Amino acid sequence: MSAARSGPVGVGVIGAGKISEQYLANMKTYPDLDVRFVADLVPERARAVADEYAVPGSGSTQQALDRDDVEIIVNLTIPIAHAEVGAAILAAGKHVWNEKPLTVDLESARSLLAQADASGLIVGSAPDTFLGPGLQNARRMIERGDIGRPLTASVVFQTPGPHLWHPNPDFLYQPGGGPLFDMAPYYLTALAQIFGPLAGVAALGSTAAPTRTIGQGPRAGEVFDVTVATYVTAIYDFRSGAVAAATFSFDSALARVGVLEIAGTEATLATPDPNRFNGDIKIITAGAEQWETIGDGGVEMGRGIGVVDMARALRNGGSHRATGELGMHVLAGMLASAESVESRSFVGVESTFTPVPALPEDWDPTQRVV
Repeated sequence: MSAARSGPVGVGVIGAGKISEQYLANMKTYPDLDVRFVADLVPERARAVADEYAVPGSGSTQQALDRDDVEIIVNLTIPIAHAEVGAAILAAGKHVWNEKPLTVDLESARSLLAQADASGLIVGSAPDTFLGPGLQNARRMIERGDIGRPLTASVVFQTPGPHLWHPNPDFLYQPGGGPLFDMAPYYLTALAQIFGPLAGVAALGSTAAPTRTIGQGPRAGEVFDVTVATYVTAIYDFRSGAVAAATFSFDSALARVGVLEIAGTEATLATPDPNRFNGDIKIITAGAEQWETIGDGGVEMGRGIGVVDMARALRNGGSHRATGELGMHVLAGMLASAESVESRSFVGVESTFTPVPALPEDWDPTQRVV
């Protein structure tokens, strides 16, 4: 990793789909980043998105890879393309931020990280929600002993499914998608920050129907195939001795999202929604009649702060936090969950990661640092 350059880090984006709107809206406001190019398989779509967010350049993936003024490329392609596109980014001599999951299988994840190491480049992986003030403050509270020794966790994410609102939801119901691979990264990443590496998982799953119908947009009424479990419930065993029970579902008319509760020897803490960056924390002690609510006290943040953390590491030295190693461990946990669903047996998680310290309380992506 080189710190020879100075000033804001040049950023490119590959993939001008729906999630790019959130990334670009945020990254354009972070002064340590300079978003210079948007690429997509459909050049017209890349141009439209670039124009909307005042990004000067747009075009093909190869054009993005050829840009000398781009140091980090944010890979927002669909999950099954993450490994191939990520490898091409590294081969072009650029650092890569992959949207979650890091890849869709461990072999390609290991290969991607090995390629980065051999090239002196870094890989970052979504989600970066755990870097937001909400989850960072929850982590600090737990680490200073506010709930005693953390023991167990309860997780719930359930909705009717994204086919009701997403204009192109097919990939969310195919390998690399489903509620497990689409939503578990937020919850498992947050749990890993609190409990450390996973040891194994026992899970069950089901699929409500072989097809879904698109509810909104130009493809409304179109029917597509479902090839993954749309309901997964799992018991996660952590090497620290902690245990978590989790449900991930696209099969519930009753939406319940953002539920992550950590029970300790002295109190129970409810974190903000792990798919959000800000939010109140709630804590209750044994015998208390109501929760105490604690604000996160931080600035508003959004998708792309992991890229800021990478950029600051590039310019100032040190390590970034939403690492490819962490992304691979979370991927290993999800793959073990899927294997457990198929085998109906306990499946171990061999991957691990090195925990990183919490962000400083005054960390602010809207301030110029590099």
